[in-house]
Amino acid sequence: MSSVEEARWERRAVIDLDAIGHNVRHVADLVAPAMVMAVVKADGYGHGALPVARTALESGATWLGVAHVSEALALREAGISAPMLAWLHTPGTDFAAAVESHVDLGISGWELEHVAAAARAAEQPARVHLKIDTGLGRNGATLEAWPDVLAAASQLQEEGLIRVVGVWTHLAVADEPDRPQTDHQLEAFRAAISAAEEAGFELELKHAANTPAALSRPDAHFDMVRLGLGMYGLSPFRDQDHEALSLRPAMTLSARVANAKEVPADQGVSYGLTYRTHSATTLALIPLGYADGVPRVAVDGPVQIAGQRHVSCGRVAMDQFVVDVGQVPARELVGTEAVLFGAHGPTATEWADAAGTINYEMVTRIGSRVPRVYTGEAAETVAAGEERHG
Repeated sequence: MSSVEEARWERRAVIDLDAIGHNVRHVADLVAPAMVMAVVKADGYGHGALPVARTALESGATWLGVAHVSEALALREAGISAPMLAWLHTPGTDFAAAVESHVDLGISGWELEHVAAAARAAEQPARVHLKIDTGLGRNGATLEAWPDVLAAASQLQEEGLIRVVGVWTHLAVADEPDRPQTDHQLEAFRAAISAAEEAGFELELKHAANTPAALSRPDAHFDMVRLGLGMYGLSPFRDQDHEALSLRPAMTLSARVANAKEVPADQGVSYGLTYRTHSATTLALIPLGYADGVPRVAVDGPVQIAGQRHVSCGRVAMDQFVVDVGQVPARELVGTEAVLFGAHGPTATEWADAAGTINYEMVTRIGSRVPRVYTGEAAETVAAGEERHG
């Protein structure tokens, strides 16, 4: 960022791509020889899917994972050729484009006829990963339906319309390592794998582990782990922070103080006047609101201003919220950086606690009105890649 740009920014989410690279390498070392799928759905958890994808692949990830085929196609159009899996579909999904673009498809069962039709039109087989629901209750074939899904897939594979290259599942409570349900899910998963192999499928990939299982359950690693939250430097566990896991938060969310004023005791603040000052104090106005992803329901969200920690007061509005900073002269505040969360300030987890939610939501909800700024040595590599494929 140039000195002029540095002077003029108002609000931003700074993404440290070197932190992304560190996190990928760290987890890749932990789970080897299993491979790492970097999960870049939801615009890379709010960090930017393309820069994150390029950084992750440079840092040891061999696969990319997205929810929607449209997300995969956007990465393909940007020049990403790495193996890629998309897993959340509707009858309106563009399966034909996925097949033609060599995007692997996660399949629960009902999609098989749609995928087969797309493969027939494309005159090439679709690569599919059959998903077994081992207990999460979302996508995937039930244990009871699994034999029928295997039979249907086997018939389509014999016809040359699909290739079953993987079997996978998703864990429900891996972020709570003491709960026995993960053991039950893995037992069911192993049985589903055995059934698939007995049905004649030669599986290239078996995968179950999300970030918490990658970090805490070596028996869940199989051939590949799907690295989501941990890639962005956040902890999935309540009793371990990112430092305990040797992860580095990648996003720093901040804004410049837009206004400051000294007010008397009993001054009401924001809609509903749910907060009143306890004594004469200074109020600082932060130009980020729920339209930018700051939760309206957050209470006492931490904010670091000039190296000092304060908390939000009153309701978060659409574009702004207020911080009671105490006896700081107002003239010193306007234009000062206010950090909501990041590697050297409050954490996304603290904001999640203030809003009664999880750190996953805090980073993914940051809106498009907040510019992303990429830093670190990896940013140069990403920029070079964008120039080649721009």
